[in-house]
Amino acid sequence: MTAQDQHIDEPDVDQPRPPSLPSRIWAVIARIERVIDPNYPGLVVAWIFFLWAVSPSLLPRTWLFEGLVCGISAAIGYGVGCVGAWAFKKWIQPRLPDSAEGLAKLWNPSDTTRAVGKVVILVGTIVGAALVLARSARWQRDLEVLMGMPPTTTSSYLRAELLAAATLALVIAAYRAVRWLVRLIVRLLNLDLRIPRTIAYPGAVLVVAVLAVLLFQGVLAKAFFATANSAFSLRNGQTSPSAVQPQLPERSGSPQSLAAWDTLGSEGRWFVATAPSAERIAQVTGKPAREPIRVYAGLDSAPEPEDIATLVVRELDRTHAFDRKVLVVVTTTGTGWVDSTTASSIEYMYGGDSAIAATQYSYLPSVLSFLSDREKATESGRLVIHAVHQRWAQLPPEHRPKLLVYGESLGSQGSEGAFTGLDDIRTLVDGVLWVGPPNSNRLWSQIEARRDPGTPEILPTYADGLIVRFAATAPDLGHPDRQWTDPRVVYLQHASDPIVWWSPDLLFTQPDWLKEPRGKDVSKSIRWWPIVTFWQISADMANAQGVPSGHGHRYGDLVLDGWIAVAQPADWNPDLDAAVRKALDEDITWEYAHK
Repeated sequence: MTAQDQHIDEPDVDQPRPPSLPSRIWAVIARIERVIDPNYPGLVVAWIFFLWAVSPSLLPRTWLFEGLVCGISAAIGYGVGCVGAWAFKKWIQPRLPDSAEGLAKLWNPSDTTRAVGKVVILVGTIVGAALVLARSARWQRDLEVLMGMPPTTTSSYLRAELLAAATLALVIAAYRAVRWLVRLIVRLLNLDLRIPRTIAYPGAVLVVAVLAVLLFQGVLAKAFFATANSAFSLRNGQTSPSAVQPQLPERSGSPQSLAAWDTLGSEGRWFVATAPSAERIAQVTGKPAREPIRVYAGLDSAPEPEDIATLVVRELDRTHAFDRKVLVVVTTTGTGWVDSTTASSIEYMYGGDSAIAATQYSYLPSVLSFLSDREKATESGRLVIHAVHQRWAQLPPEHRPKLLVYGESLGSQGSEGAFTGLDDIRTLVDGVLWVGPPNSNRLWSQIEARRDPGTPEILPTYADGLIVRFAATAPDLGHPDRQWTDPRVVYLQHASDPIVWWSPDLLFTQPDWLKEPRGKDVSKSIRWWPIVTFWQISADMANAQGVPSGHGHRYGDLVLDGWIAVAQPADWNPDLDAAVRKALDEDITWEYAHK
């Protein structure tokens, strides 16, 4: 054997051995960790906030909605954890006694201990999140059964974890972009302007904070609402193919109307175009019927709110609305929407011998209107109700129609603004129906706070039910079994409606409705926790309409029961009641298919 062959056959002692599989896996994990650079105390607190977000709330959630809510909640927790860890290292750890050997090891662990701890945190948060989501899926099924919804499956609900992780990562990336901007400003101040770092750093934070406040509260907020207003104003100009311009003089938007068809807005055009005809009402009731009057003024129908109120009165005069048996003033929500069930209920009840007046005060939907246009809703309600009442009061008492007021959600807040109190209601109108009132409603809050002792917040009794009554179902309107004087005031509110129960007070104060026995469609598992419950009910508000009728913010034909309680006509009977309910179901089915 030659020396060359011998050299080839001998092993090369200097050649490194290939790394083992566990080593390669650990190297990949370490590389990913360097890229992601997670804050582990932040992850722990984020996981705690994730747990809070999956706790029981008022309404069931899809996995998609739950994933977004959990992701946002975890991002908030991550921020809290990062701040806490920073504060601990800066102020607490340096003050720990050096003599405490055990504590020293805990605060300054070895590399191996640190690595094991990281793995435990990562695996624990991932597995733990999956386990609590599986438990949350059971809570969701309980709620879905209470509300007659198809139950969700645990496997499908686990997808929420992936969406929550993506949401958390997006928020962290945004934060790091801000942190990079702060450091850039610090370098500019420190190196270029020779400003000491002790001054440059807080100065940079202050600059970024001021920019953020100005941007979000000023430029961005204005730009957002301007863009939203512009976008929804474009939608306001759209018309459903099923909404055809009416030709009857009893409708605004007709050729005879003082409010032009193209100024009514999308919701206004739908409202005046889809009223049940006299023939339809006669078919349902089995009696001769009149053509119902629907009056509407949009934002483009007149230049100012006062002019819109004046136009409504002129339209009521033009259509001879003051000659009808009943006249209803509706304060709309957001874009000018009027609930079809509300309007049709009155028209069927009174055989078309009715008039309904409504106006638009915003291009924005209710949620955005609640944030930016609440004053407009109140102003619109006050102007229109007072203008109509002033004209109505000029008529001889024996020739006046029954004057009623209606408002749903933000619309109830708008029409409440027309009255100073119950005495004012009794002086100005013949009855009021308010549906799903926001917790910030002034009159509603006062009545709830002064309810009779021992009566629950979800269905209180006020002054023995003499004037005002609250109901979640039709039988509730008959309680208490005592005299109910005219004019009657009815509030319809579900125990599961987050619009009704959301309040800033939830942050640190347990509400009575969570101290008392739960409503029939509210989970027994829901508990009040500081901050947590506020966040959960806030999230539920975005899904308030995503449940079947009779729950959440969907009131269906309970509105008919409310009208019966407030203004029942003399000829009302069980057969007519059944016929009207059937007609309302048919009308709503048609609307869902065509709007």
